[in-house]
Amino acid sequence: MYYDAIVAGGSVAGLLCAREISSKGFSVLVIEEDYEIGTPEHCGGLVSITGLEELGIIPFRKTFDHMIESAKITSANGNSFTINSKKQKVVEISRRELDKQIAFQAQKNGAVIKVRTSFQEITDVGIRTNEGKIDCKIFVDARGVSSLVQKDRTGILSSAQYEIYADWIKKGQVEVIFDQEKYPGFFAWIIPSNEGKGKVGVAGKGINVAEALDSILREKGKFSTIRKIYAPIWIKGPIEKFVEGKTVIIGDAAGQAKPTTSGGIFTSGMGGVYAGQAISKFLKTNEILDLQEYQKRWTDRFGKEFEKQLLVRKILERIDNQTINKLFETITPEITNDISEKDDFDFHTSSIIKLLGVKGSLKISKTLITGELKKILSSITD
Repeated sequence: MYYDAIVAGGSVAGLLCAREISSKGFSVLVIEEDYEIGTPEHCGGLVSITGLEELGIIPFRKTFDHMIESAKITSANGNSFTINSKKQKVVEISRRELDKQIAFQAQKNGAVIKVRTSFQEITDVGIRTNEGKIDCKIFVDARGVSSLVQKDRTGILSSAQYEIYADWIKKGQVEVIFDQEKYPGFFAWIIPSNEGKGKVGVAGKGINVAEALDSILREKGKFSTIRKIYAPIWIKGPIEKFVEGKTVIIGDAAGQAKPTTSGGIFTSGMGGVYAGQAISKFLKTNEILDLQEYQKRWTDRFGKEFEKQLLVRKILERIDNQTINKLFETITPEITNDISEKDDFDFHTSSIIKLLGVKGSLKISKTLITGELKKILSSITD
């Protein structure tokens, strides 16, 4: 059996890549090791409407849950502020249904999709799966963070996310909780799916994420858990090479999730789109430069933003709760209003910089942050 391209991983990036390749008339096989496309649902499910449109997706009614109207940001001592997110046009979607919707697009173009089929190794003429050998010209690795585990564990954090029912979850309001003692290097989150239903999650360095999440839920009040997901997340940015010979790496496997939040529907999805378009061109010309154009396009689009996010991450990893609490005290209504006016969900570094006090309260920020981090702040604002 032969396919022009085989994609390992039936998530957003892999399916979009398959959609693009098959749209040009080439044969594509998508293999997914799980029993269902869209399962398990690791992601929080937040994405901008403009991002979905650029990915070529108009959400089905089953895919679209609701619009996010505000984000409440809380520090370790309980201080908080709220950002109005209506202008960012962020939606909470069902990842299970989104993945199935993209799978339908790919299948309509001619792609073949198989579940319960796992990639085992690359061969001289294709790949080996648990069902045997399959020949192909291009292999696409879209297997997610699992592909990175053996390459660099320093970029990986443990995370847990529960889907729950609770009357304290408010439709339209996301909550982010910073506490460097409880969730070092990351944060906890609450993402509503509807009134009284949503996802509560946590990630951090060197912590028992299940215990940390159980502690959050006990503090919040009564709840019922309907699903538990444990999965690694990647926060170290893109890998060095997206193309290695005839292997093309996309999505989370290529480190295309945002370093600040580990969200990647749009950034990873565009990786799949750019890769699919480059592969289609390569299959016509057999010119390796056409294949490598994929990394150039992705880097031109997202490279500088990811560099800034990595620098912001270094700051957030090294400041303690006392510093965070003091920074929260410097955040004025003018700052939150300014951020609320921005439409930058997919390119959000400028908003984070404002919250760190770089603009408007630089003197305060410099008294809170060490000399090394001052240099990082300076490089961001250059």
